[in-house]
Amino acid sequence: MRLITEPYFTQVNNWPKTGRHILAQYDDHSIVVYQAYRPAIGDFAATYGYFGGEFSFDRMSWIKPNFLWMMYRSGWGIKTGQEVVLAIWIKRWAFNEILKAAVHSSFVPQLYPNKSAWQTALKHSQVRLQWDPDRHPLGTKLERRAIQLGLRGQVLAAYAKDWILNIEDISDFVKTQRQNIKSDCEQLITPQEIVYSVFDVETQEKLGLSAWTE
Repeated sequence: MRLITEPYFTQVNNWPKTGRHILAQYDDHSIVVYQAYRPAIGDFAATYGYFGGEFSFDRMSWIKPNFLWMMYRSGWGIKTGQEVVLAIWIKRWAFNEILKAAVHSSFVPQLYPNKSAWQTALKHSQVRLQWDPDRHPLGTKLERRAIQLGLRGQVLAAYAKDWILNIEDISDFVKTQRQNIKSDCEQLITPQEIVYSVFDVETQEKLGLSAWTE
């Protein structure tokens, strides 16, 4: 498996406890995001390295850079239609463009003069931004927020084929770690993640990112 992993307890104390942060595995050129699909879609993507076949370009597709948030949403790969968990390496510049184009799913008064302006922006945006309570491996709600990004239209088309560097089916790894969340997560191994650096000030402010120093 290409993912870099570490014991959960090695990492958890280094993560912010509160605030809005993008936790991810990344380097200078790429960032890992996660998605989970039914076998027909997930197997195709893992085999060919892009999304096609039964993948729908007519609906919004959500990406999540935080592994444990993906585990919560997919029920650790048990939920129907989310049995194949994928780690997807995409170009870092492309991820930054996704963040730049994102519009919040709910009205943020500080960013828009009124609800009508926000609704217009949301209607025309091809990237939807949502902050949700991050989760402990066992599902307990945390004070820290996790990001997920919904893609559609031309952004989704570019993501699905042009921005992907590598796709890996990590379902077996997920299955093993699903067993390891027992016994107080002492044996749990997770992908190595740190707070993602967003250098564009305008994007920082739009996302509502919290300040963080390691």
